[in-house]
Amino acid sequence: MRLASFQITHFRSINDSGPIELSRITTILGRNDTGKSNLLRALHSLNPAEGPVSALSPIKNFPRHRRLSECTADTPVVHTRWRLEPQEQAELVRMLPRASGVSHVTAGRGYGPARWAGLEGLGDLSIDVGDAKGKIRKIVPAVKAAAEKLADELRAPLEQAADAFDGAMILNPDLLKWSEGAQLALAALRQALAAAGAELADKPAQMVTELEELSLSIVSDGPALARAKAWILERLPRFVFVDEYPALQGRQNIADYLSSEARDHLSSAQRSFGTLCRAAGLDPRELHALHERGDQATRNQLVNRAGAAMTAEIRRLWKDRPLKVRFNLDGDEFDTLVSDPGGAYEVEVGLDERSRGFQWFFAFHVAFFAGLRGEAGEQGDGAIVLLLDEPGLHLHPRSQADLLAHFEQDFAQQIVYTTHSPFMVPAGEKAPVRIAQLEGGAGTTLSSRELAAIGGNARIGALFDLAQEPPAAVSESAAATVPAEPAVAAAAA
Repeated sequence: MRLASFQITHFRSINDSGPIELSRITTILGRNDTGKSNLLRALHSLNPAEGPVSALSPIKNFPRHRRLSECTADTPVVHTRWRLEPQEQAELVRMLPRASGVSHVTAGRGYGPARWAGLEGLGDLSIDVGDAKGKIRKIVPAVKAAAEKLADELRAPLEQAADAFDGAMILNPDLLKWSEGAQLALAALRQALAAAGAELADKPAQMVTELEELSLSIVSDGPALARAKAWILERLPRFVFVDEYPALQGRQNIADYLSSEARDHLSSAQRSFGTLCRAAGLDPRELHALHERGDQATRNQLVNRAGAAMTAEIRRLWKDRPLKVRFNLDGDEFDTLVSDPGGAYEVEVGLDERSRGFQWFFAFHVAFFAGLRGEAGEQGDGAIVLLLDEPGLHLHPRSQADLLAHFEQDFAQQIVYTTHSPFMVPAGEKAPVRIAQLEGGAGTTLSSRELAAIGGNARIGALFDLAQEPPAAVSESAAATVPAEPAVAAAAA
Protein backbone atom coordinates (compact mmCIF):
# COMPACT_ATOMS: atom_id res chain seq x y z
CA MET A 1 0.00 0.00 0.00
CA ARG A 2 1.05 3.57 -0.64
CA LEU A 3 -0.33 6.50 1.31
CA ALA A 4 -2.11 8.71 -1.23
CA SER A 5 -3.46 11.37 1.13
CA PHE A 6 -4.37 12.10 4.73
CA GLN A 7 -6.50 14.58 6.65
CA ILE A 8 -6.23 15.56 10.32
CA THR A 9 -9.11 17.03 12.32
CA HIS A 10 -9.76 18.07 15.94
CA PHE A 11 -6.14 17.64 17.07
CA ARG A 12 -4.18 20.29 19.00
CA SER A 13 -3.75 23.31 16.69
CA ILE A 14 -5.62 21.58 13.87
CA ASN A 15 -9.36 21.99 13.39
CA ASP A 16 -9.32 20.61 9.85
CA SER A 17 -6.14 20.38 7.81
CA GLY A 18 -8.02 19.59 4.63
CA PRO A 19 -6.92 16.66 2.42
CA ILE A 20 -3.13 16.50 2.04
CA GLU A 21 -2.05 14.78 -1.17
CA LEU A 22 1.23 12.88 -0.96
CA SER A 23 3.92 11.55 -3.25
CA ARG A 24 6.77 9.24 -2.27
CA ILE A 25 8.61 12.14 -0.63
CA THR A 26 6.51 15.04 0.62
CA THR A 27 7.70 18.27 2.22
CA ILE A 28 5.58 20.13 4.77
CA LEU A 29 7.08 23.59 4.95
CA GLY A 30 6.25 26.31 7.43
CA ARG A 31 7.48 28.76 10.00
CA ASN A 32 7.96 27.80 13.63
CA ASP A 33 4.80 27.09 15.62
CA THR A 34 2.51 26.56 12.64
CA GLY A 35 1.52 23.06 13.74
CA LYS A 36 3.68 21.06 11.32
CA SER A 37 4.69 18.56 14.00
CA ASN A 38 1.08 18.07 15.10
CA LEU A 39 0.20 16.78 11.63
CA LEU A 40 2.86 14.09 11.89
CA ARG A 41 2.02 13.18 15.49
CA ALA A 42 -1.65 12.67 14.65
CA LEU A 43 -0.88 10.62 11.53
CA HIS A 44 1.59 8.48 13.50
CA SER A 45 -1.15 7.56 15.99
CA LEU A 46 -3.05 5.60 13.32
CA ASN A 47 -0.51 2.74 13.24
CA PRO A 48 2.60 3.44 15.36
CA ALA A 49 5.58 1.19 14.70
CA GLU A 50 6.51 0.94 18.36
CA GLY A 51 3.32 -0.53 19.76
CA PRO A 52 -0.44 -1.04 19.65
CA VAL A 53 -2.93 1.72 18.93
CA SER A 54 -4.08 3.39 22.14
CA ALA A 55 -6.69 6.01 23.01
CA LEU A 56 -5.71 9.66 22.60
CA SER A 57 -5.96 11.98 25.58
CA PRO A 58 -8.61 14.68 24.97
CA ILE A 59 -7.10 16.82 27.74
CA LYS A 60 -3.74 16.87 25.97
CA ASN A 61 -4.80 16.72 22.32
CA PHE A 62 -8.29 18.17 21.81
CA PRO A 63 -8.07 21.83 20.63
CA ARG A 64 -7.75 24.01 23.73
CA HIS A 65 -10.25 26.65 22.60
CA ARG A 66 -13.08 24.08 22.58
CA ARG A 67 -15.00 22.42 25.41
CA LEU A 68 -13.88 18.92 26.38
CA SER A 69 -17.53 17.84 26.37
CA GLU A 70 -17.44 18.16 22.57
CA CYS A 71 -14.88 15.36 22.36
CA THR A 72 -16.00 11.72 22.33
CA ALA A 73 -14.28 8.46 21.50
CA ASP A 74 -15.68 8.75 17.96
CA THR A 75 -14.52 12.32 17.31
CA PRO A 76 -12.48 11.85 14.11
CA VAL A 77 -8.77 12.62 14.16
CA VAL A 78 -7.13 10.82 11.23
CA HIS A 79 -8.51 9.93 7.82
CA THR A 80 -6.15 8.27 5.33
CA ARG A 81 -6.47 7.10 1.73
CA TRP A 82 -4.22 4.33 0.40
CA ARG A 83 -3.43 3.12 -3.12
CA LEU A 84 -3.38 -0.66 -3.48
CA GLU A 85 -0.70 -2.50 -5.42
CA PRO A 86 -1.98 -4.91 -8.14
CA GLN A 87 -1.27 -7.99 -6.02
CA GLU A 88 -3.16 -6.43 -3.11
CA GLN A 89 -6.14 -5.71 -5.36
CA ALA A 90 -6.16 -9.36 -6.45
CA GLU A 91 -5.99 -10.55 -2.84
CA LEU A 92 -8.89 -8.26 -1.91
CA VAL A 93 -11.05 -9.56 -4.77
CA ARG A 94 -10.44 -13.16 -3.70
CA MET A 95 -11.72 -12.17 -0.28
CA LEU A 96 -14.62 -9.99 -1.50
CA PRO A 97 -15.54 -10.63 -5.16
CA ARG A 98 -17.55 -7.42 -5.57
CA ALA A 99 -14.40 -5.38 -4.79
CA SER A 100 -13.10 -5.92 -8.33
CA GLY A 101 -13.18 -2.18 -9.10
CA VAL A 102 -11.53 -1.05 -5.86
CA SER A 103 -8.07 0.51 -6.26
CA HIS A 104 -8.01 2.66 -3.09
CA VAL A 105 -8.95 1.92 0.51
CA THR A 106 -9.37 4.19 3.52
CA ALA A 107 -8.52 3.93 7.21
CA GLY A 108 -9.02 6.25 10.13
CA ARG A 109 -9.35 6.67 13.86
CA GLY A 110 -10.87 8.93 16.49
CA TYR A 111 -9.96 9.64 20.11
CA GLY A 112 -10.84 6.09 21.17
CA PRO A 113 -8.55 3.15 20.33
CA ALA A 114 -10.89 1.81 17.64
CA ARG A 115 -9.96 2.18 13.98
CA TRP A 116 -12.14 1.89 10.90
CA ALA A 117 -11.55 0.96 7.28
CA GLY A 118 -13.40 1.39 4.02
CA LEU A 119 -13.21 0.40 0.36
CA GLU A 120 -13.38 3.38 -1.97
CA GLY A 121 -15.74 2.87 -4.91
CA LEU A 122 -17.24 -0.35 -3.56
CA GLY A 123 -20.69 -0.64 -5.14
CA ASP A 124 -23.83 -1.56 -3.25
CA LEU A 125 -24.63 -5.23 -3.00
CA SER A 126 -26.89 -6.03 -5.98
CA ILE A 127 -28.08 -8.86 -8.19
CA ASP A 128 -29.51 -9.21 -11.68
CA VAL A 129 -33.18 -9.22 -10.68
CA GLY A 130 -34.42 -10.11 -14.16
CA ASP A 131 -32.10 -13.08 -14.42
CA ALA A 132 -33.09 -14.39 -10.96
CA LYS A 133 -36.82 -14.04 -11.71
CA GLY A 134 -36.35 -15.78 -15.03
CA LYS A 135 -34.66 -18.75 -13.38
CA ILE A 136 -37.42 -19.02 -10.75
CA ARG A 137 -40.13 -18.88 -13.44
CA LYS A 138 -38.48 -21.75 -15.31
CA ILE A 139 -37.70 -23.91 -12.27
CA VAL A 140 -41.29 -24.05 -10.94
CA PRO A 141 -42.89 -25.50 -14.13
CA ALA A 142 -39.92 -27.84 -14.53
CA VAL A 143 -40.57 -29.27 -11.05
CA LYS A 144 -44.29 -29.65 -11.78
CA ALA A 145 -43.49 -31.34 -15.09
CA ALA A 146 -41.32 -33.83 -13.20
CA ALA A 147 -44.18 -34.37 -10.72
CA GLU A 148 -46.59 -35.28 -13.56
CA LYS A 149 -44.56 -38.42 -14.18
CA LEU A 150 -45.00 -39.64 -10.61
CA ALA A 151 -47.70 -41.65 -8.87
CA ASP A 152 -50.47 -39.68 -7.17
CA GLU A 153 -49.09 -40.17 -3.67
CA LEU A 154 -45.72 -38.66 -4.73
CA ARG A 155 -47.03 -36.05 -7.18
CA ALA A 156 -49.03 -33.95 -4.71
CA PRO A 157 -46.22 -33.34 -2.17
CA LEU A 158 -43.80 -32.33 -4.95
CA GLU A 159 -46.32 -29.93 -6.52
CA GLN A 160 -46.89 -28.38 -3.09
CA ALA A 161 -43.13 -28.01 -2.68
CA ALA A 162 -42.96 -26.25 -6.07
CA ASP A 163 -45.67 -23.79 -5.01
CA ALA A 164 -43.96 -23.18 -1.66
CA PHE A 165 -40.68 -22.57 -3.49
CA ASP A 166 -42.36 -20.09 -5.84
CA GLY A 167 -43.78 -18.10 -2.90
CA ALA A 168 -40.58 -18.14 -0.85
CA MET A 169 -38.42 -16.95 -3.77
CA ILE A 170 -40.29 -13.66 -4.31
CA LEU A 171 -37.51 -11.06 -4.46
CA ASN A 172 -37.16 -8.67 -1.52
CA PRO A 173 -35.31 -5.31 -1.58
CA ASP A 174 -33.54 -6.55 1.56
CA LEU A 175 -31.19 -8.91 -0.28
CA LEU A 176 -29.72 -10.42 2.87
CA LYS A 177 -33.18 -11.34 4.15
CA TRP A 178 -34.14 -12.68 0.71
CA SER A 179 -30.99 -14.79 0.41
CA GLU A 180 -31.51 -16.36 3.84
CA GLY A 181 -35.07 -17.36 2.85
CA ALA A 182 -33.90 -18.51 -0.58
CA GLN A 183 -31.35 -20.87 0.96
CA LEU A 184 -34.10 -22.52 3.03
CA ALA A 185 -36.47 -22.71 0.02
CA LEU A 186 -33.83 -24.22 -2.26
CA ALA A 187 -32.84 -26.78 0.37
CA ALA A 188 -36.53 -27.72 0.87
CA LEU A 189 -36.98 -28.09 -2.90
CA ARG A 190 -34.00 -30.42 -3.20
CA GLN A 191 -35.29 -32.45 -0.25
CA ALA A 192 -38.75 -32.77 -1.89
CA LEU A 193 -37.20 -33.88 -5.21
CA ALA A 194 -35.09 -36.48 -3.43
CA ALA A 195 -38.08 -37.77 -1.40
CA ALA A 196 -40.12 -38.18 -4.60
CA GLY A 197 -37.22 -39.76 -6.46
CA ALA A 198 -37.59 -37.12 -9.19
CA GLU A 199 -34.87 -35.47 -11.20
CA LEU A 200 -34.90 -32.22 -13.12
CA ALA A 201 -33.59 -31.83 -16.61
CA ASP A 202 -30.04 -30.54 -16.93
CA LYS A 203 -30.93 -26.90 -17.60
CA PRO A 204 -33.40 -26.41 -14.70
CA ALA A 205 -31.04 -28.35 -12.41
CA GLN A 206 -28.23 -25.95 -13.36
CA MET A 207 -30.52 -22.99 -12.58
CA VAL A 208 -31.18 -24.38 -9.08
CA THR A 209 -27.41 -24.62 -8.52
CA GLU A 210 -26.88 -21.06 -9.76
CA LEU A 211 -29.56 -19.71 -7.40
CA GLU A 212 -27.92 -21.58 -4.52
CA GLU A 213 -24.57 -20.00 -5.37
CA LEU A 214 -26.19 -16.56 -5.65
CA SER A 215 -27.91 -16.78 -2.27
CA LEU A 216 -24.75 -18.12 -0.63
CA SER A 217 -22.67 -15.23 -2.03
CA ILE A 218 -25.13 -12.70 -0.58
CA VAL A 219 -25.25 -14.37 2.83
CA SER A 220 -21.44 -14.53 2.84
CA ASP A 221 -20.98 -10.90 1.77
CA GLY A 222 -21.32 -9.42 5.27
CA PRO A 223 -18.61 -11.60 6.83
CA ALA A 224 -16.46 -11.18 3.71
CA LEU A 225 -16.72 -7.40 3.94
CA ALA A 226 -15.78 -7.54 7.63
CA ARG A 227 -12.76 -9.70 6.76
CA ALA A 228 -11.76 -7.27 4.01
CA LYS A 229 -11.85 -4.32 6.42
CA ALA A 230 -9.83 -6.26 8.99
CA TRP A 231 -7.34 -7.15 6.24
CA ILE A 232 -6.92 -3.46 5.38
CA LEU A 233 -6.06 -2.58 8.98
CA GLU A 234 -3.68 -5.53 9.24
CA ARG A 235 -1.86 -4.50 6.06
CA LEU A 236 -1.49 -0.82 6.92
CA PRO A 237 2.16 0.25 6.82
CA ARG A 238 3.58 1.24 10.19
CA PHE A 239 4.46 4.86 10.89
CA VAL A 240 7.91 5.69 12.26
CA PHE A 241 7.78 9.19 13.77
CA VAL A 242 11.10 10.80 14.65
CA ASP A 243 11.55 14.18 16.25
CA GLU A 244 14.70 13.39 18.23
CA TYR A 245 17.55 11.91 16.25
CA PRO A 246 19.85 9.33 17.87
CA ALA A 247 23.50 10.14 18.38
CA LEU A 248 26.33 7.66 17.91
CA GLN A 249 29.12 7.68 20.47
CA GLY A 250 32.68 7.49 19.23
CA ARG A 251 33.57 4.68 21.67
CA GLN A 252 31.66 1.62 22.86
CA ASN A 253 32.68 -1.40 24.91
CA ILE A 254 31.73 -4.63 23.16
CA ALA A 255 31.60 -6.72 26.35
CA ASP A 256 29.29 -4.19 28.02
CA TYR A 257 27.09 -4.15 24.92
CA LEU A 258 26.76 -7.95 24.85
CA SER A 259 26.02 -8.06 28.59
CA SER A 260 23.27 -5.43 28.26
CA GLU A 261 21.83 -7.18 25.21
CA ALA A 262 21.62 -10.48 27.10
CA ARG A 263 19.66 -8.74 29.86
CA ASP A 264 17.47 -6.93 27.30
CA HIS A 265 18.62 -3.68 28.87
CA LEU A 266 20.38 -1.81 26.07
CA SER A 267 20.81 1.93 26.44
CA SER A 268 19.97 4.25 23.55
CA ALA A 269 23.66 4.60 22.72
CA GLN A 270 24.13 0.82 22.79
CA ARG A 271 21.16 0.29 20.48
CA SER A 272 22.71 2.79 18.07
CA PHE A 273 25.99 0.89 18.31
CA GLY A 274 24.21 -2.35 17.40
CA THR A 275 22.68 -0.66 14.37
CA LEU A 276 26.12 0.68 13.38
CA CYS A 277 27.54 -2.85 13.51
CA ARG A 278 24.72 -4.17 11.32
CA ALA A 279 25.24 -1.34 8.85
CA ALA A 280 28.98 -2.04 8.75
CA GLY A 281 28.52 -5.81 8.45
CA LEU A 282 30.13 -6.53 11.80
CA ASP A 283 29.02 -8.98 14.50
CA PRO A 284 29.93 -7.86 18.05
CA ARG A 285 29.78 -11.48 19.27
CA GLU A 286 32.30 -12.56 16.64
CA LEU A 287 34.62 -9.66 17.48
CA HIS A 288 34.42 -10.50 21.20
CA ALA A 289 35.05 -14.21 20.58
CA LEU A 290 38.08 -13.45 18.38
CA HIS A 291 39.45 -11.20 21.13
CA GLU A 292 39.11 -13.96 23.72
CA ARG A 293 40.93 -16.37 21.37
CA GLY A 294 43.68 -13.80 20.81
CA ASP A 295 43.08 -13.65 17.04
CA GLN A 296 43.76 -9.95 16.59
CA ALA A 297 44.74 -10.29 12.93
CA THR A 298 41.29 -11.53 11.89
CA ARG A 299 39.59 -8.87 14.01
CA ASN A 300 41.62 -6.13 12.37
CA GLN A 301 40.89 -7.46 8.89
CA LEU A 302 37.16 -7.45 9.61
CA VAL A 303 37.05 -3.89 10.94
CA ASN A 304 39.38 -2.57 8.20
CA ARG A 305 37.10 -4.00 5.52
CA ALA A 306 34.03 -2.57 7.29
CA GLY A 307 35.68 0.85 7.60
CA ALA A 308 36.55 0.92 3.90
CA ALA A 309 32.97 0.05 2.93
CA MET A 310 31.54 2.67 5.30
CA THR A 311 33.98 5.28 3.95
CA ALA A 312 32.82 4.62 0.39
CA GLU A 313 29.17 4.96 1.43
CA ILE A 314 29.70 8.18 3.41
CA ARG A 315 31.73 9.75 0.60
CA ARG A 316 28.90 8.97 -1.81
CA LEU A 317 26.43 10.78 0.43
CA TRP A 318 28.42 13.50 2.23
CA LYS A 319 29.62 15.97 -0.41
CA ASP A 320 31.08 18.55 1.97
CA ARG A 321 34.51 16.89 1.87
CA PRO A 322 35.84 13.34 1.32
CA LEU A 323 36.16 12.05 4.88
CA LYS A 324 37.53 8.69 5.90
CA VAL A 325 35.90 6.39 8.47
CA ARG A 326 38.00 3.87 10.38
CA PHE A 327 37.00 1.40 13.07
CA ASN A 328 39.67 0.65 15.66
CA LEU A 329 39.73 -2.13 18.26
CA ASP A 330 41.61 -1.92 21.54
CA GLY A 331 40.65 -5.02 23.47
CA ASP A 332 36.88 -4.77 23.81
CA GLU A 333 36.88 -1.02 23.12
CA PHE A 334 35.42 -0.19 19.71
CA ASP A 335 36.28 3.28 18.35
CA THR A 336 34.73 5.02 15.35
CA LEU A 337 37.34 7.43 14.02
CA VAL A 338 36.98 10.02 11.27
CA SER A 339 39.72 11.87 9.39
CA ASP A 340 40.05 14.27 6.46
CA PRO A 341 42.71 12.86 4.08
CA GLY A 342 42.47 15.93 1.86
CA GLY A 343 43.15 18.38 4.67
CA ALA A 344 46.44 20.09 5.44
CA TYR A 345 46.91 17.64 8.32
CA GLU A 346 45.18 14.27 8.37
CA VAL A 347 44.09 14.40 11.99
CA GLU A 348 42.00 11.44 13.12
CA VAL A 349 39.40 12.15 15.81
CA GLY A 350 36.52 10.28 17.38
CA LEU A 351 33.11 10.51 15.75
CA ASP A 352 31.70 12.53 18.64
CA GLU A 353 34.45 15.15 18.12
CA ARG A 354 33.38 15.90 14.55
CA SER A 355 30.97 18.70 13.70
CA ARG A 356 27.43 18.36 14.97
CA GLY A 357 26.20 18.37 11.38
CA PHE A 358 28.40 15.44 10.35
CA GLN A 359 27.51 13.50 13.50
CA TRP A 360 23.83 13.97 12.68
CA PHE A 361 24.25 12.92 9.05
CA PHE A 362 26.30 9.84 9.96
CA ALA A 363 23.85 8.79 12.68
CA PHE A 364 20.88 9.35 10.39
CA HIS A 365 22.37 7.21 7.66
CA VAL A 366 23.22 4.40 10.05
CA ALA A 367 20.07 4.46 12.18
CA PHE A 368 17.50 5.07 9.49
CA PHE A 369 18.75 3.99 6.10
CA ALA A 370 20.83 0.98 7.18
CA GLY A 371 18.56 0.16 10.12
CA LEU A 372 15.29 0.37 8.22
CA ARG A 373 16.54 -1.95 5.50
CA GLY A 374 16.61 -4.69 8.10
CA GLU A 375 13.43 -3.61 9.86
CA ALA A 376 11.32 -3.74 6.69
CA GLY A 377 12.39 -7.37 6.25
CA GLU A 378 10.12 -9.65 4.31
CA GLN A 379 7.24 -7.18 4.47
CA GLY A 380 8.97 -4.97 1.92
CA ASP A 381 9.84 -1.30 1.98
CA GLY A 382 6.19 -0.31 1.69
CA ALA A 383 5.60 -1.65 5.21
CA ILE A 384 7.01 1.56 6.73
CA VAL A 385 6.22 5.25 6.28
CA LEU A 386 8.81 7.65 7.71
CA LEU A 387 7.54 10.78 9.43
CA LEU A 388 10.53 13.05 10.06
CA ASP A 389 10.19 16.25 12.06
CA GLU A 390 12.79 18.87 11.07
CA PRO A 391 15.50 16.50 9.77
CA GLY A 392 18.92 18.00 9.06
CA LEU A 393 18.37 20.98 11.34
CA HIS A 394 22.09 21.26 12.14
CA LEU A 395 23.34 20.72 8.60
CA HIS A 396 24.95 23.32 6.36
CA PRO A 397 22.69 24.25 3.41
CA ARG A 398 24.79 22.22 0.96
CA SER A 399 24.63 19.24 3.30
CA GLN A 400 20.87 19.64 3.52
CA ALA A 401 20.84 19.25 -0.26
CA ASP A 402 22.86 16.05 0.20
CA LEU A 403 20.24 14.84 2.66
CA LEU A 404 17.46 15.45 0.12
CA ALA A 405 19.43 13.46 -2.45
CA HIS A 406 19.84 10.69 0.16
CA PHE A 407 16.05 10.59 0.62
CA GLU A 408 15.49 10.38 -3.13
CA GLN A 409 18.17 7.87 -4.06
CA ASP A 410 18.48 5.52 -1.10
CA PHE A 411 15.09 5.23 0.57
CA ALA A 412 12.33 3.10 -0.90
CA GLN A 413 9.95 4.00 1.93
CA GLN A 414 7.52 6.89 1.71
CA ILE A 415 8.80 9.94 3.56
CA VAL A 416 6.81 12.87 4.92
CA TYR A 417 9.02 15.48 6.56
CA THR A 418 8.60 18.95 8.03
CA THR A 419 11.04 21.81 7.74
CA HIS A 420 11.34 25.56 8.04
CA SER A 421 14.59 25.66 6.06
CA PRO A 422 14.43 26.91 2.46
CA PHE A 423 17.35 24.60 1.67
CA MET A 424 15.26 21.55 2.56
CA VAL A 425 12.78 22.34 -0.23
CA PRO A 426 13.19 20.00 -3.24
CA ALA A 427 14.30 21.73 -6.42
CA GLY A 428 12.37 19.46 -8.79
CA GLU A 429 9.95 20.94 -11.28
CA LYS A 430 7.04 19.21 -9.61
CA ALA A 431 8.25 19.56 -6.06
CA PRO A 432 5.62 18.09 -3.71
CA VAL A 433 5.65 20.94 -1.17
CA ARG A 434 2.79 21.65 1.21
CA ILE A 435 2.74 24.99 3.03
CA ALA A 436 1.62 24.92 6.68
CA GLN A 437 -0.08 28.04 8.02
CA LEU A 438 -1.64 28.92 11.36
CA GLU A 439 -4.34 31.56 11.01
CA GLY A 440 -6.68 32.64 13.80
CA GLY A 441 -9.68 30.42 14.40
CA ALA A 442 -8.95 28.29 11.33
CA GLY A 443 -6.03 26.59 13.06
CA THR A 444 -3.32 24.77 11.11
CA THR A 445 -4.12 24.37 7.43
CA LEU A 446 -2.06 23.27 4.44
CA SER A 447 -1.95 24.54 0.91
CA SER A 448 -0.05 23.59 -2.23
CA ARG A 449 1.75 26.02 -4.46
CA GLU A 450 2.84 25.63 -8.06
CA LEU A 451 6.61 25.91 -7.91
CA ALA A 452 7.64 24.85 -11.40
CA ALA A 453 7.70 28.37 -12.85
CA ILE A 454 9.46 29.96 -9.87
CA GLY A 455 13.21 29.83 -9.43
CA GLY A 456 16.06 31.11 -7.29
CA ASN A 457 15.42 33.66 -4.57
CA ALA A 458 11.98 34.41 -6.02
CA ARG A 459 11.04 30.81 -5.29
CA ILE A 460 12.20 31.10 -1.70
CA GLY A 461 10.32 34.35 -1.32
CA ALA A 462 7.15 32.79 -2.71
CA LEU A 463 7.40 29.93 -0.24
CA PHE A 464 8.08 32.08 2.79
CA ASP A 465 6.11 35.20 1.84
CA LEU A 466 9.30 37.25 1.94
CA ALA A 467 9.80 40.61 0.29
CA GLN A 468 12.19 40.39 -2.63
CA GLU A 469 13.74 43.88 -2.31
CA PRO A 470 17.15 44.10 -0.60
CA PRO A 471 17.16 45.84 2.81
CA ALA A 472 17.14 49.64 2.63
CA ALA A 473 20.58 49.83 4.27
CA VAL A 474 22.16 47.86 1.41
CA SER A 475 23.02 49.87 -1.67
CA GLU A 476 21.85 48.75 -5.09
CA SER A 477 25.38 48.03 -6.23
CA ALA A 478 26.20 46.11 -3.05
CA ALA A 479 23.03 44.07 -3.32
CA ALA A 480 23.98 43.06 -6.84
CA THR A 481 27.32 41.63 -5.68
CA VAL A 482 26.04 39.51 -2.80
CA PRO A 483 26.65 35.80 -3.59
CA ALA A 484 23.52 33.81 -4.32
CA GLU A 485 23.66 31.42 -1.37
CA PRO A 486 24.27 34.00 1.40
CA ALA A 487 21.50 36.14 -0.11
CA VAL A 488 19.08 33.27 0.24
CA ALA A 489 20.27 32.59 3.75
CA ALA A 490 19.79 36.22 4.70
CA ALA A 491 16.29 36.25 3.28
CA ALA A 492 15.43 33.04 5.11
CA ALA A 493 16.69 34.45 8.38
